[in-house]
Amino acid sequence: MRSVSNTTRIALYLYGLLILLVLYLPLVSVGFASVSKARYLSFPVNRYTSEWMVQAVTSPNVHALVLTSLKIAVLVTLLSMLLGFFGALAFARFQWKYRPLFQKLILLPIFFPQTVLGLALLIWFSALGVQPSWKTAVIAHLVWIAPITTLIIAIRAYGFDPALEEAARDMGASTLTILREVTLPLLMPGVISAGLFAFLLSWGNFPLSLFTSGLDSTLPKWLYARMVSGYTPQIPALGVLSVAGSAALMLIGIGLVRWMRRRA
Repeated sequence: MRSVSNTTRIALYLYGLLILLVLYLPLVSVGFASVSKARYLSFPVNRYTSEWMVQAVTSPNVHALVLTSLKIAVLVTLLSMLLGFFGALAFARFQWKYRPLFQKLILLPIFFPQTVLGLALLIWFSALGVQPSWKTAVIAHLVWIAPITTLIIAIRAYGFDPALEEAARDMGASTLTILREVTLPLLMPGVISAGLFAFLLSWGNFPLSLFTSGLDSTLPKWLYARMVSGYTPQIPALGVLSVAGSAALMLIGIGLVRWMRRRA
């Protein structure tokens, strides 16, 4: 294998730093806006304050918004993990007549624009006489997120040896025992990873929530509405707290997945 020269290595490092700068510089500006005393951000920041952070943490309205978003995200995560687990087995592990068709159909919702998907679901709910609420938002999120979790778990399902299940079956284990004692532990790192993706995708989802949550406002909907009218620095403060919480969740999830892989 040809070694990389020092010049090429430095160029790759600089390119990587440039990509990180482009990705995270907007978050830095949001961070400055959240601690600026002025109503609108200007550089350099003349006066700093934690007032907006305190308001974001103590506001009852924000608590209600976070609770609604959490209910949606947690339910979507749990249901996506369940559907994704069994969907991944059908996608990657077992041979059956309509498997190629299933593999194609499971990919379709991922490629739909979320605004179009949200509008279609809203029309469908209206035709059925269902009043949009946070519960219909859960269904809408599942339509788009469950296929993603299925693919994530399917990657893990492709990676383990089916002979392990056959060996357990030869030793007299039932199908349920094999599923509980062999298949599920081996796929669990993929299930946890899929759950993390599902939570973060649902937590920050704006287009589907906009069309399908009705009068139940979620955090992304509220942030957008306040950006359009009634802006205060509390908005970027809440955004910074949301990003920090998501990052903490990701770090915990990565540690959990690594621990489970070592255990497996």
